[in-house]
Amino acid sequence: MDKLKVMTIFGTRPEAIKMAPLVKKLAEEERIRSIVAVTAQHREMLDQVLRLFSIKADYDLDIMKEGQSLSDITVKALQGLEGIIKGEKPDLVMVHGDTSTTFVGALAAFYQQVKVAHVEAGLRTYHKYSPYPEEMNRHLTGVLADLHFAPTSTARAHLLAENIPAERIAVTGNTVIDALLATVDPNYCFTERELNQLDYQQKKVILLTAHRRENLGQPLDNIFKAVKELLASDRRIEVIFPVHLNPGVRKTVNRVLAGTERIHLIEPLDYQPFANLMARVTLILTDSGGIQEEAPALGKPVLVLRNTTERPEAVEAGTVKLVGTDPAKILITAQKLLQDQVAYQKMANAVNPYGDGRASQRIVNRLLTEYGRGKE
Repeated sequence: MDKLKVMTIFGTRPEAIKMAPLVKKLAEEERIRSIVAVTAQHREMLDQVLRLFSIKADYDLDIMKEGQSLSDITVKALQGLEGIIKGEKPDLVMVHGDTSTTFVGALAAFYQQVKVAHVEAGLRTYHKYSPYPEEMNRHLTGVLADLHFAPTSTARAHLLAENIPAERIAVTGNTVIDALLATVDPNYCFTERELNQLDYQQKKVILLTAHRRENLGQPLDNIFKAVKELLASDRRIEVIFPVHLNPGVRKTVNRVLAGTERIHLIEPLDYQPFANLMARVTLILTDSGGIQEEAPALGKPVLVLRNTTERPEAVEAGTVKLVGTDPAKILITAQKLLQDQVAYQKMANAVNPYGDGRASQRIVNRLLTEYGRGKE
């Protein structure tokens, strides 16, 4: 019997992190021929992850350009992927999550009448523009997909409510936990000198990330205002902020945060140091999606700087709190966690709903079963 030909398509750092353990599992399976195609919707940040996990792309569209729009990404990725899929004729194309590459990869496969599998399927806010454009990328990919790998039972329920047949859905856990657990090392030494010099035991170290499109402008100003007030309220607090490369984010950071005492503005980190930094800090403030899944696996409470989340399981489990971008709410919630050990431990010890680090193997097993190469 011929090998099952599976093409994985991704283009950004978050996708690469979450697809990396799956790509490795696919490559290890002798019944599968694995093909990796990247759009490089992100370039430098994508390359960091490829190097870390020793993944070599078979195809690299290298589409990123300065000031690229969503239309730029969509058109260039679609045109490039069309030729790759037409030439390789894979049995299945696998895409991940909610980026423009995700949707376009699924669309390109559909145009070639190739089946699509969606990893991290079923995440929803049901708010068209929150997060933007990710929410609609998820919906559109879900319509095109033939197999849906849902990270949780909540995600599965969303898909069922959208009339996806139950036999087309598999609950696997999230592959990001696979990547995280393989990356964190208690003896890890940072190359960034100031990260090694921080006293993570005696200080209250907060990790801040903020970059979402919907937070650009006044919401970002509000977040930074809350952070400055938090720093002023307790001299034991230190904030580490890896500043996103987005020029809009950097402009606001330079205007509002530059020169603030005890805030460490650093360049974006590769995945390995970032994962190990998450493992050492006290609290995380973020508008990221993936961190809502990763940090609970490390016992770190997360305050989500967004008004909606497509990961309600974490809110229900108590591992994250949704605080939005209101300065007062951010300040009060963060202070309570930093001052109230009972409240802190309740969040830190809540059970992570996103899995046990074996999602990638479950996905590979299902593919082999689906295509007659293995047992359920």
